[in-house]
This record gives sequence, structure tokens and C-alpha cells, in this order.
Amino acid sequence: MTAPAIDFDAARRLLAYCDASPSPYHACATAAALLGEAGFTRLAEDSAWPGEPGRWYVVRGGSLIAWVTASGHDAHDGFRIVGAHTDSPNLRIKPQPDVVRAGVRQLGVEAYGGVLLTSWLDRDLGLSGRVAVRRNGTGALVRLLRVDRPVCAIPQLAIHLDREVNTNGLVVDAQHHLTPLWGIEPPAGAGASAASGTAGFVGFVAHELGVAASDVLGWDLMLHDLAPGALVGRDDELVGSARLDNLASCWAAVEALTEVAPSAGDGPVPVVCLFDHEEVGSTSDRGAASTLLPTLLERSVLARGGDRESLHRALARSACLSADMAHATHPNYADRHDPEHRVALNGGPVLKLNANVRYATDAPGSALVALAAEQARVPLQRFAMRSDLPCGSTIGPVTAARLGITTVDVGMPQLAMHAAREHAGSHDPARYQALLAAFLAPA
Repeated sequence: MTAPAIDFDAARRLLAYCDASPSPYHACATAAALLGEAGFTRLAEDSAWPGEPGRWYVVRGGSLIAWVTASGHDAHDGFRIVGAHTDSPNLRIKPQPDVVRAGVRQLGVEAYGGVLLTSWLDRDLGLSGRVAVRRNGTGALVRLLRVDRPVCAIPQLAIHLDREVNTNGLVVDAQHHLTPLWGIEPPAGAGASAASGTAGFVGFVAHELGVAASDVLGWDLMLHDLAPGALVGRDDELVGSARLDNLASCWAAVEALTEVAPSAGDGPVPVVCLFDHEEVGSTSDRGAASTLLPTLLERSVLARGGDRESLHRALARSACLSADMAHATHPNYADRHDPEHRVALNGGPVLKLNANVRYATDAPGSALVALAAEQARVPLQRFAMRSDLPCGSTIGPVTAARLGITTVDVGMPQLAMHAAREHAGSHDPARYQALLAAFLAPA
């Protein structure tokens, strides 16, 4: 088997996707723009769906699902589904965030997901997410907000005040040590207090959106690292970026779907699902544990003239690939990995297995991925956790349980998972995308 030539352009496209997507809502907007360029049409969930063939997608908050139906598709044809997630561990703004300590204005934040807290220290941080604002005096609309300038920072304590930090390690208390700085409180009588008018957080958000402070009704806002993604290494062998887990999978899935869309009628119905809230358990109105995907699959079948029997026949012929990042073997902590399951950066996509079904992979699913790797002409690695360490999980087991279909977990290898900035191999994005395309459209 001859592997395809190294494609640095794919790595650059991945980095551009990550840079454009500081929040799950921006990740969906970026994906929607790519799909729109490829001829996909957005459908509203509260409208009747067309029965004719086409390229479609829906967005619900920070989740997006896209699929292709062709004239050759019957209502009972199976689905090939690639699932990923748009959210990453980060710091989210509390509902009453304004804090003043020692003459410094700060913002109250809450850790979202399994954040590697120390990685957020001493970085320039921007603000992103969505805001609900008043419309016409009565209703409300949701607007995206992105502030790409350093409005926050979390300075570390000077070593002179913590002499043992290099020997005993840094312990970060999320309540007391992780409150970002975002300004200096004027002396009494010299200006507005931190919680008032334009000085407070609500006033700041209102100013950025060009609305009155009283029109800001709620937000889902978070901090993001402002350092752009980059090729890293002597010969550009690596990529460094925020949110590789799991925007790398979102990017690869969307590109794979647009690649197979022109020939979709020759095989199963290809579907890509980008879910929010995986990092906190997937239990929400738009997470993998919700009715979002099952309902969409049913509506797709009904729109093509099928019924419930057609749906169950289609599910019996379906399979799902849960695309989520994988742990590469860390050269500085090689003892934390199973010695018989080393995973190399630039070694190709990773098939993830766990005896306790923290990953959904089983033998039939493994076969589907192995065949897809052969079709795509990419190497395939296999990962299992050390037997004495707990294993993470993905949307794979949740999706398998919700739909009752063969599901397999696959990822792209990386280092520093859940850090504010992560690293992966620059050769792997193209291989990952090729594998997902082969899975969506098996030969």
C-alpha cells in the first residue's frame, strides 16, 4: 500500500478552521460556511422538509448535522454517520461576573469540562460565544460575539512568593486562583465602579454589540487563547493550536462530507454530526444524548416517502464513526502509556478500544475502519489505555446506545489534550480526512 503524499495544505486548512472557531457557536458557523460553498442548504427545524434529493444541514445552538440524499437513495437505505463535537474545555463567564479585588477588576469564570487549568495562565485571552439581546422591545434574538483582542489575562504568582512551585508543583484553585484580570478599578470618585455602566461586563458586551446594556438578556460566553495556530517544528512536522480536541475532527468530517457529496447516491446516506456538550457528558438539548440525531434521521426517511418501518430497516444497515482526538505517546511521560500500544504523531489515524466500552469499538466496527483505511491508503494505529489508569470516553457509546447501530471510535493523535494549546502531527490531518471520507462512502 502506497500512502498519499504529505499534504501540508490540509494542515493549514485545519489551523484556519480552528482560528475561525473560538466557541462551539463559531465552529458551527464556520462549518456552515464551508457547507454553503459546497452547495448545502440550511433547513429550519420548524419547517416542512423537502423530499427531493439535495445537500442539507441544520443548526441547533452549538450543534450542526449535515447530510446528502441523492436520487438513488431509497427510504430504507442505511446511513454512514461521522460524529464529532464542537466544544472544548475552557473558562466560561458567570452570570454575575464583575469582581473587584486589590483595586483590580476581574471576571468570575467557571471551568467547563476537564480543563488543564495551569495551561490557561499567563496568556492573552479574548472573549467569544453568543448573546441573547432584546428585539423590537419584546422578543429576543441571538447574536455571535467575538472579541479578538487581549481583554483578559490570568497572571501566575511570582516565584519569589512561592519558592517551592518548581519542586512541589503548582496547584490551582479554580475559585480563588483562576479569576482573570481585565482592568484597574479607578480610585474612589475618579470613575465608574466595575459593576456599573460601561465599566461593568454587561456594559462591555453591549458596547461590543452596539446595543443598550438593558437589551443584553443573557449569554453563553467564554474565554479563548488569542495565539493563532501554526506549523511547528524544524521541518513543520507539527501543528500547534487551541481546540484541536475536537475541532480537528469537525474540520475533517465536514471536508470529508463535501468530498463525497457528488457521488453520494452510489452508497449509504452520508451524515456528519457536530455535537455540543461532549466535554460535560452530552446530556443537553443538543448533545449526543439528545433526540437531535434520531429525530433528524427519522425526518430524513419520512421526507423521502418512508415510514417507521423504513427507518428501522435503515438503522439496521447503518454504522457510525465517533471521531475524537487520541492520545499520542508523550516522549516526556512514556511510562503513562501502554508499552504495547504506542501511538506516534504523524503515524496516521488511531482506532481506539476499551474493554469496558468507554469507547464503542468492537470487532465489526474495527473491520469497517480497517477497510476504510485500506480504501483511503492511510496507515492505521491502535490505542488502548494502560490497565491501571482510567479511560476517557466520547460520543461513541452514547450514539451506539441511542441508535442501536455499530459504532466505532477513531481519532487523530495529539499531545496536551485539554490544554489551552495542543499539538499534533502536520501529516495526520490529510490522512484523517481521507479515512473519514472512505468511511462515509465505502467502495
